[in-house]
Amino acid sequence: MAFIFRWLIRILVGLFVLTLLVAGTVYYLASRSLPDYDATHQVAGISGKVEIVRDNADVPHIFAENDRDAFYALGFAHAQDRLWQMTMLRRTAQGRLSEQFGRRTLEIDKLMRRLDIYNLAVRSVQAQDAKTLAALQAYSAGVNAWLTEINKEALGRGAPEFFLFSNEIAPWQPADSVAILKLMALQMSGHLEQEVIRAQASLILSPNRVLDILPDAPGTTTIAALPKYASLFPTVPRYATNGPTPLDPLSPFKPRAFAGASNAWAAAPSRSAAGGTLLANDPHYGFSAPSIWYLARLELAQGGIIGGTIPGIPAIMTGRSDYLGWGITTAYVDDQDVYIEKLNPDNPDEYLTPDGYKPFLTSDSIIRIKDEGPLTLKLQWSDNGPVLPGSHYDLGSITPAGHVTTVAWTALSPADTSVSALMGLMQAKTIGKALAQTKGYLAPALNLVLADGDSVAMKTIGAIPKRDRNSQTQGRIPSPGWIAANRWQGRMPYVDNPTFMNPAGGIVGNTNNKMIDRPFPRHVSFTWGDTQRVLRWKRLMQSREVHTRESFIEAQLDTVSYTARALLPLVAANLWFTGEAAPEGTPERQRQRALDLLANWNGEMNEHMPEPLIYAAWMRALQDRLIRDEMGPLSAKFTHVEPLFIERVFRNTDAAGAWCDILQSAATESCTDIARMALDDALLWIGENYSTNLEALRWGDAHQATHDHAVLGDIPVLKWFVNIRQSTSGGDNTLQRGRTRGGNVKPFQNVHGAGFRGVYDFADPDSSVFVISTGQSGHPLSRFYDNLGELWRRGEYIPMSLDPELARAAAAGITVLEPAK
Repeated sequence: MAFIFRWLIRILVGLFVLTLLVAGTVYYLASRSLPDYDATHQVAGISGKVEIVRDNADVPHIFAENDRDAFYALGFAHAQDRLWQMTMLRRTAQGRLSEQFGRRTLEIDKLMRRLDIYNLAVRSVQAQDAKTLAALQAYSAGVNAWLTEINKEALGRGAPEFFLFSNEIAPWQPADSVAILKLMALQMSGHLEQEVIRAQASLILSPNRVLDILPDAPGTTTIAALPKYASLFPTVPRYATNGPTPLDPLSPFKPRAFAGASNAWAAAPSRSAAGGTLLANDPHYGFSAPSIWYLARLELAQGGIIGGTIPGIPAIMTGRSDYLGWGITTAYVDDQDVYIEKLNPDNPDEYLTPDGYKPFLTSDSIIRIKDEGPLTLKLQWSDNGPVLPGSHYDLGSITPAGHVTTVAWTALSPADTSVSALMGLMQAKTIGKALAQTKGYLAPALNLVLADGDSVAMKTIGAIPKRDRNSQTQGRIPSPGWIAANRWQGRMPYVDNPTFMNPAGGIVGNTNNKMIDRPFPRHVSFTWGDTQRVLRWKRLMQSREVHTRESFIEAQLDTVSYTARALLPLVAANLWFTGEAAPEGTPERQRQRALDLLANWNGEMNEHMPEPLIYAAWMRALQDRLIRDEMGPLSAKFTHVEPLFIERVFRNTDAAGAWCDILQSAATESCTDIARMALDDALLWIGENYSTNLEALRWGDAHQATHDHAVLGDIPVLKWFVNIRQSTSGGDNTLQRGRTRGGNVKPFQNVHGAGFRGVYDFADPDSSVFVISTGQSGHPLSRFYDNLGELWRRGEYIPMSLDPELARAAAAGITVLEPAK
C-alpha cells in the first residue's frame, strides 16, 4: 500500500512539474512578442531620428523631423501593439479568413469576394492625392519595419495568436489601409437588411401595420405610400423567412441593430463658460478585446494632432490639433439599394436592363480553405452592383424565381478618396478648410462635428446617391433593376449635404437622429439610428446657459432613459395602484412589487439598481407578445424594442391598438391585458435567470460589457485571459449608450457602445481628455491590455495633452528609430 502511495505522490508531483514546465514554456514564447518600449531600432525607410514616447497610459507620442517619418512611426507603433488585429482586419477585407479558420468562415469570405472590396481598394490607391499616397507608403513601410524586427530578433511571431494560427504575414501595402476603411463602412451599413425586412413585413401586414413596426422618424415631411412588395413581384412567396442567422464574431456583416451609432456635439464660445469652443465625441462600435480604437499623437509639420486611430489606417479619425477639433457620428445616409435583376430565361448569364438583356460582368475567384482543397467562386456584377447570394440577410425570401439580387452601394467605388479626405481633415486649421478637404470623402457616411477657435459646425460627409423622383420604391424596399427610374443617377452635389454652421443657439450635435427634413429625393434617409437619445440630449443642452468640459462629460455619461420615462406611464397606466395587496408568494404580489419599484424610479439605467432590469425585461416581453401572432417567424428579426412602436400601440395611433388583440384567441384582449401578461412573463424570466428577490437585482449583472476576443474568446481557459467583462450602466436609449445583444440568449449583455470618449476644451486645449474601453495593447500578457478599461467603466478619462514634457514625465518607454546604416 505504501508502495502505491509513493508512486501516486511521484506521479502527481511529476504532473505538477510538467504543468509548470508547459505553462512556463507557453508564457516564455507568448511573452517574447511583448515589445520593448525602451529599445532603439535601426530601420530602413526613414530620413532622420524618430522618437515614440509612450506616456504612462501607453499612448504613443510620435516626434519626427518630417511628416513622412511620423506616419512611418505610427505604422511601427500600430504593428507593435495591434499586429494580430491589423492582419485580421486585412484578411477580412480580402476574403481570406478561411485560410486560417477553415470552413467556419467560408461564407464570410464568399460575401467579401462578391463585394470585391479589396480589389476596389487596390484600384483606389492611385486615386489618392500625392501627400496621402506618400503617407500611406510611409505607414506601410513602418508596419513592415516591425515585421522585419520580429523576424530578425525572433520576437515570438509578433503576437501570441500566431502560435495557434499561421504566422505567414504578407508585407503591408497602401491598399490594405484603404480596404480597412471600406470594411468599416461595411460594418456600419444597415440599409440592405432594412429593405429586406420591410419587404418581408409588407408581404404579411397592411401598410399601416408596417408603419407601426417599422416607424418613420418623427418629422414634418409627408412620406409617399409604398407599393406593396407583392405588387412589384407577384410571384414572390409569402411568409418566407429563415429567421436571423447566428452571427460569427469574425463576421463584418452586422445586424441592422448594430449598424453604427455615436454621439457628438459642440458649443460655440457664447455657450461656453470659459469663452472657448467645446466638443464632445463618443463613436459607438461593437466591443472587442482589444478595442477597435487606438490612441495616438503625431507631431506633424503644422503642429501636434492627437486622438483616436483605427489600427491599419494612418489617420486620426476623431481628435484635435491646437486649432481644430473634430468628432464623428454615423450619418445613416441611405447609401445602399437592393435591386431584383431579371435573368434571361434562355441564358442565366444575362440580365434585363432598360435596353434589353446584357451579360453580367463575370470573373472567378479562388478561395483557399484550411485543411481542404481550394474553392472557385464565380463572381457576377450588373450595372447596379454585385450579385449576392440568397442567404445574405435572407435575400432569397424576397427574390422571385428566375431573378437574382444585387446591391448598389457608395463604398463600391474604384476611385475612393475617403482616406485622402481624412488626411486633409486632420491637417486643416479651420472649419472652412476642413469642410473643403472632406469633399472627396465617400464612405462610411458620417456626420462631422467641428470646432475651431471661434466657430462650430456640423456637416454630413460621404456620397449621397442621386435618385430619380419617379423611383418605384424610393430605395425603401428592393426594386426592379431593369427600370431606369429605379437606378441611381450618380451622386448628389457635396454642397447639398446637410450643413449647420454657427447656429443661433450656439450648439450643434447629433445622436444619429434625423437631422434634416427634406422631401424625396433630397431626403438623405428614411431610416435613422435614434429617435430617443436626442430628446435627452436636448434637455441637457438646454438646461444650462453655458457649458463646461465637466457638463459635456456629464452629458456623455448620462444614463437616464427618456424612453423609460415616456413608455412606463403609457404601458402601466391601468396597472399602477389598483386593488388590494395580494398575498405573499403569488404572481400578483410579485407584479405589485415590480410596479411599486418602477413607480418610484426616475428612469436612470444605473448598474446597481433593479428597476432597469425589470423595465427592460418587461418591454422586451411586451413587444414579443404584441408582434409574435401577427408576424410569426419574422418576429424573431425584431431583436430590440422599438419605442415608437410601443408608443403607437398604446396611444392607438392609426388604430395601432389592434396589435394588442391576440388573433388566435376568442376573447378580445386590451392593451392593459397584454401589458399585465407581459409583465408576468418578464418576472418569470427574471426569476429563472437571476432572482425572485426583485430588490436584490442588479442591472449590471445582466448588462455586462463584453469586450471579447473574436478568435480566442470561446476557448476554455484561454477566454479567462483574453476576454474583458465589466458591469455597466446605460442601455439602448441612453446617451451613455450600451446597446444590448437582443435575441433570446443573454439579451441584455452590453455589446456595442462608446469604445472611445473624448472631450475637447479650446479655452484650455491641454485640459482636454479622452479614453478607450480596453487598453492600447492587443497582447493579453501586457499590462496595457486592459488598463484603461476600468477608467472607462467608471466614467473617467486620461489627459489629452500635446505638451511633450507631460508625455515624457513617467513615460512607459521611449522607442527610438534611427536610419539603418
